[in-house]
Amino acid sequence: MPSRSPDTPDPGSDLFAYAVLLRALNRELNRATLDFAHQQGLHTTDIHALAMIMDSSAAADGPVTPTHLREELGLTSGAITACLDRLQRSGHVSRVRDTTDRRVVHLVYNPDARALAREYFRPLARATETARSHFTPDQLSTIADFLRALNAELAAAHEKQT
Repeated sequence: MPSRSPDTPDPGSDLFAYAVLLRALNRELNRATLDFAHQQGLHTTDIHALAMIMDSSAAADGPVTPTHLREELGLTSGAITACLDRLQRSGHVSRVRDTTDRRVVHLVYNPDARALAREYFRPLARATETARSHFTPDQLSTIADFLRALNAELAAAHEKQT
């Protein structure tokens, strides 16, 4: 576990310290994400959409639909169509009709594009694994619980605002 000097406040007991740490993490993740977007000629919104498509393919819900993506990203129908057109033209996603209901379109992260992203973000994955190696399995479980709870609270707060 990383060491702290005796003069450094324990971030576990200081909300401001948490905020600083979360902003620093957000900056680093944004830097990597925006660099990837620039390299691929994509917009920031496109990257958010790609992340949702990738994450939904790993979830029990299965592939995401354009409507679900539009709702989650808070975009208009026209904006989501333009985003998906860019992602499809660039080879990142495909629109696939549902086999049981042809009116339903699923968004699929193409395997070659997924491999490209995996290669690009490999240093981030290595950094994550290195950081994880400093903690015990019980600590990692607590960290994961915290992140899930924080994400749920942030989503609930967003819902209240809209």
